[in-house]
Amino acid sequence: MPRSGWRLETISGLAEIDSADWDSCAVPESVSQAPQANDTSREPADSASEAPESSWQEDPLNPFVSYAFLLSLEESGCVGDSTGWHPLHQVLRDETGRIAAVVPCYAKSHSQGEYVFDHGWADAFERAGGRYYPKLQIAVPFTPVTGPRLLIRNGVDRAAARAVLAEALLRLPEKLGASSIHATFLQGADAAALETAGWLIRQDRQFHWNNDGYRSFDDFLARLSSRKRKAIRRERAEALAPGIVVEALTGSSISEGDWDAFFAFYMDTGSRKWGRPYLNRRFFSLIAERMAEKIVLIIARREGRPIAGAINFLGRNTLYGRNWGAIEHHPFLHFEVCYYQAIDYAIRRGLARVEAGAQGEHKLARGYVPTTIQSAHGIVHPGFRRAVAEYLAREREHVSEDTRELAALAPFRRDQA
Repeated sequence: MPRSGWRLETISGLAEIDSADWDSCAVPESVSQAPQANDTSREPADSASEAPESSWQEDPLNPFVSYAFLLSLEESGCVGDSTGWHPLHQVLRDETGRIAAVVPCYAKSHSQGEYVFDHGWADAFERAGGRYYPKLQIAVPFTPVTGPRLLIRNGVDRAAARAVLAEALLRLPEKLGASSIHATFLQGADAAALETAGWLIRQDRQFHWNNDGYRSFDDFLARLSSRKRKAIRRERAEALAPGIVVEALTGSSISEGDWDAFFAFYMDTGSRKWGRPYLNRRFFSLIAERMAEKIVLIIARREGRPIAGAINFLGRNTLYGRNWGAIEHHPFLHFEVCYYQAIDYAIRRGLARVEAGAQGEHKLARGYVPTTIQSAHGIVHPGFRRAVAEYLAREREHVSEDTRELAALAPFRRDQA
């Protein structure tokens, strides 16, 4: 190890480490302080004319790398040996034995649930006589959301810890008999440290909505071209026309009945779209017990009956849209529940952005703009590494050009671009 006495350990589950030790590594180094807003745990979700609520200080812990979220995935059986996601989390201890950093890591026997697609790499390597699986994945399972991946305790030299981790993790596949190691949906500092250590960097894009100081949904609409503004107003009106009412629930206001309804939506939509949804009902009960204040559940009801919903998670300054489903299908209801309600909620909370998940160029017309995301890849076989590096160089050019072209199609007025 580059630092004398520092050592990297592997644990096969979150239960092997104390929650306080894990979460103390997942908190960012500096967190701005702001007063807590009044509780608005159950409120109509269509109050777009209201001014933003007072600034409020959320728990700075990123919800997806929190102990509560990752442990819930394990205890519910959404990840584990039978799923092809086997936890092999990495724990970095300093010379005193104290935990300096942690990394969420998994051994994978497939490439499902990652949203950074390497199926073509696997096929090519295996056609050439290689064995692509198992591979190692530094990620939050089933969650295409940017965030920290090298989680470092406050007070530790972050640059030194990142350098230690980047080099040690790159050697991990050979040690554990894997073909490669992959770190996905990275933030900038982690990506830079991995690239310096020799990881290959891959670029892709998502669509994120940015809050330009809007005071209401109408204020946001005023920044759009007239045609796009009218289209969104029409879509919102038509989505609610059949007597549909939408509400945003968070914290203790989310009942088990709400979770039952949402799970039915999730299973119906997920089974048709993906074939097998990744999350089970127990997972939603566990996160409701452990992190309900981080959850914003948007529920649409017609004549009092829940018919559609979307689950979002609250970060320190970001609303993360995750899963959606419906048992009744009405024009534009998906856009209303997933995108417009998220924008409305973010404006009222004074949040800086909404991340709406993977893919979806249809988000562009709704004010979500193309945003570059990064992943890092360590390949053991030298020839295969060269081939992947050449592929990534070509892919970066294509992604860059595509992102520029899409940005030019953003719906904002020219004088607001």
